[in-house]
Amino acid sequence: MTAQSKKIHGLVAAFQSQEDLLEAAVRAHAFGYRKMDGYSPFRVEGLAEALGAKPIGVPFLFLLGGVGGCATGFLLQWFAMAIDYPLNIGGRPLNSWPMFIPITFELTILGAALFGFFGTLILNQAFELYHPIFNLPEFREKSARDGFFLCIEATDPKFDPIATARFLHSLAPLWVREVEA
Repeated sequence: MTAQSKKIHGLVAAFQSQEDLLEAAVRAHAFGYRKMDGYSPFRVEGLAEALGAKPIGVPFLFLLGGVGGCATGFLLQWFAMAIDYPLNIGGRPLNSWPMFIPITFELTILGAALFGFFGTLILNQAFELYHPIFNLPEFREKSARDGFFLCIEATDPKFDPIATARFLHSLAPLWVREVEA
């Protein structure tokens, strides 16, 4: 592959501390970059907001799973008792909803938990088995211990390899590297 034909994922800058990373993310967002990501060995308060990340709607997933579990539990019991196998026991109505409450409640909790858990994994891309940033040896060595990185992706509309590298150097990083896709 020649230098012109290689495809890059983006540019990565390494920073000394979490404060430097947060400041760099704020400045990059203010400068107009929108497709970027920050990497840190622990949670940095305010980094997601600085990167311009939008909420992914996890509470809605739990609500959706709970409503689905509730409806499933109630309708399953109603169908079994009133339609499929009706038994008149002691003159009680076939669709006596008070006796459906415990199972309906349990399936509400189960549906919310399962749907929320797996939905969160999917939305956070937990099943992504490969990411180009791991092609960078410096990232592999430092990311889990004491590395703070900001990656501006090549898919960003404002991305230009030379101008973006110049901008990242203006943030006073430890180093700036190109990440191959």
